[in-house]
Amino acid sequence: MDKEYDIFEILVGREEDEDYKKKPVIIQGITGSFGSTHSRLMTAYGTNIVAGVTPGKGGQTFEGIPVFDNMAEAVKSTGAKISGMFVPAPFFLNAAEDALDSGIKLLIAVPEHVPIRDSVKVLEYAKTKGAKMVGPNTPGIIVPQVMKVGIMPAQPFKSGDTVVFSRSGTLMYEVSYNLTKSGFGQRLCLGIGGDPINGTNLIEAFNLIRNKDDVRSVVVVGEIGGDAEELLADYLIETRFPKAVIAYIAGRTAPKEKRMGHAGAIVYGNYGSAESKFMKFEKAGVPVAKRPAEVPKLLAQKLHLQVD
Repeated sequence: MDKEYDIFEILVGREEDEDYKKKPVIIQGITGSFGSTHSRLMTAYGTNIVAGVTPGKGGQTFEGIPVFDNMAEAVKSTGAKISGMFVPAPFFLNAAEDALDSGIKLLIAVPEHVPIRDSVKVLEYAKTKGAKMVGPNTPGIIVPQVMKVGIMPAQPFKSGDTVVFSRSGTLMYEVSYNLTKSGFGQRLCLGIGGDPINGTNLIEAFNLIRNKDDVRSVVVVGEIGGDAEELLADYLIETRFPKAVIAYIAGRTAPKEKRMGHAGAIVYGNYGSAESKFMKFEKAGVPVAKRPAEVPKLLAQKLHLQVD
């Protein structure tokens, strides 16, 4: 197995690094309607997109960005370690394997409707390469006022020392907007993804920032379905997580045994219910907001208690 890379270091780096704001990124599917639209937005935000990949369109350029036929050529030419994947779901498996074989260490997989078996294959293959995957079905990752790889809008986010991990894209934006309005800027916002299989789960995400001195607090945006939040609560208790944590759980009024938007947001009996997640977070000492607008208030209270 290759050396395992740290997403935080790959993407965020350290402010003393010369290339802190110049992390090179390759976009797979850059010439498609989806990839091209968001590549323009990412570039405008400051993301250093150094190449795109679309099979059959090698040698072309997209608004000054060179396009290659495959990832091997793109990585060899640029040395990039990050790939933003905007390929259609049926091509996800081959595109991901191409990226991993070429030396990519962080896959940010945006497409939805990826077959679970393909997600599992890519996740297992990434482990053999010492690489990480975020997604699929993720809005992406943003380092506010530095760079973003994904489909999130720029307006809700502002630089600071709070991290947001979210199973929902739109709720990540809304919670971050409320944090920003209240003076809580963000160091990093990462969309876990709404599928049953996540390349980076909540516990792995928390481990990324556990010992980061420039992260003061964490907001987790969960939702009904699965046991990700329950497992996270156990992790917080067992490891005595050292930073302030606030949660918001979406779907508390959703009917049971009916999928609500995300493939992973389905409740069977009490399994994955909002009540189950509230109880576990309560045991872990994590306040749970009833609505996104309450998150900053609870975070302020939590930080005040820690300061005292």
